[in-house]
Amino acid sequence: MADADGHPDVDEFDLSAVLHALADTNRRSVIAQLAAEPQGAEQFCSVFGLPWAPSTRTHHFRVLRKAGLIWQRDVGNGRMTKLRRDDMDRVFPGLLDAILAADTADRAPAG
Repeated sequence: MADADGHPDVDEFDLSAVLHALADTNRRSVIAQLAAEPQGAEQFCSVFGLPWAPSTRTHHFRVLRKAGLIWQRDVGNGRMTKLRRDDMDRVFPGLLDAILAADTADRAPAG
């Protein structure tokens, strides 16, 4: 059962929710930035450089959280975010790596 903040247990992960969350370019960018950090690293939501208004940012981080891609915790007046890579890799082995590799290849200059 999801906790009070909407973080699902690993047995509640749903592939369609994960793929929906990763379908958005900006949400994928958040995951890519977190994946580039050392395992377990946390970032404030404001460091991702996203073009979203605060209320929109809240919505997009909620989508990522409810899909099980991130953990968030309140710190002062901000929220720390970290990637749930171990949980994702346990439930969907190789999925994050494949999506991030494809995303990187799509952004590479042609030629």
